[in-house]
Amino acid sequence: MKDGHVHTKYCPHGSLDSFDSYIQKALDLGLSEISFTEHFPLPAEFLNCYPQFNNGGNMVQKNLMLYFSEASAIKEKYKDQIKVNIGIELDYVEGYEKEIASMLDEFGKYIDDSLLSVHIIKVRDEYFPIDLDQDIFDKMLHKAGSIQNVYRIYYETVVKSMSSDLGLYKPKRIGHLNLIRLFSHQFTTNYSEFPVVVELLDVMKKDGYTIDYNISGKNRPSGIYIDDLLFRKILEHGIDMIYGSDSHNSDNLETLQEFFNPSIG
Repeated sequence: MKDGHVHTKYCPHGSLDSFDSYIQKALDLGLSEISFTEHFPLPAEFLNCYPQFNNGGNMVQKNLMLYFSEASAIKEKYKDQIKVNIGIELDYVEGYEKEIASMLDEFGKYIDDSLLSVHIIKVRDEYFPIDLDQDIFDKMLHKAGSIQNVYRIYYETVVKSMSSDLGLYKPKRIGHLNLIRLFSHQFTTNYSEFPVVVELLDVMKKDGYTIDYNISGKNRPSGIYIDDLLFRKILEHGIDMIYGSDSHNSDNLETLQEFFNPSIG
């Protein structure tokens, strides 16, 4: 069993658990493979224009090589016990594709596995983090005009992330495709029938993308980040899914096992 989505102490909102503690927990759970997928730094050009995003969940660039170095040492240390992938979660930012591609060109040689995610969307020329807190989500909702518009813009942005030329090291797995539901679970809307969602899944299938089946919402009101509406559409399209705990501490790795074996949860 593989956990394809794990964060480390290099995540600003993560724990200080060591890499060794993650690996020991993974071995205890019987995992055969684990991918560390730390949030890739946001483009400096974007942060210069929008410094408020400096306090988000992305690694600062000065720590990037430290992360790669420490993860590489762990990969070597445990190579005979478990497959360890050094990875990133790449956060797509509309309008900064060239800057993102340049960063990937520079650091892609260190990456074994990766996710392509959307945590930031542009609503009427203003950028919003979609998963930071309810107040920001409500401001974004007000600016967008309706929950349908919020969903449409989010999924349009995901399509743009897949269609953009981000170079040779562009990820081919889409991260937590239902993240937009984190602060909007109280709304009832059959967004899976939106034309842009159908387009998204068509592009994903045609271009060989896989999906991150994110378990981290298991015990939250938002639920698992592939809900039933979208899950059925994914199955209809025959798109492969890779499970991930989205753990931010070593104990959270257990959520993956609990998902497959509910009796232990």
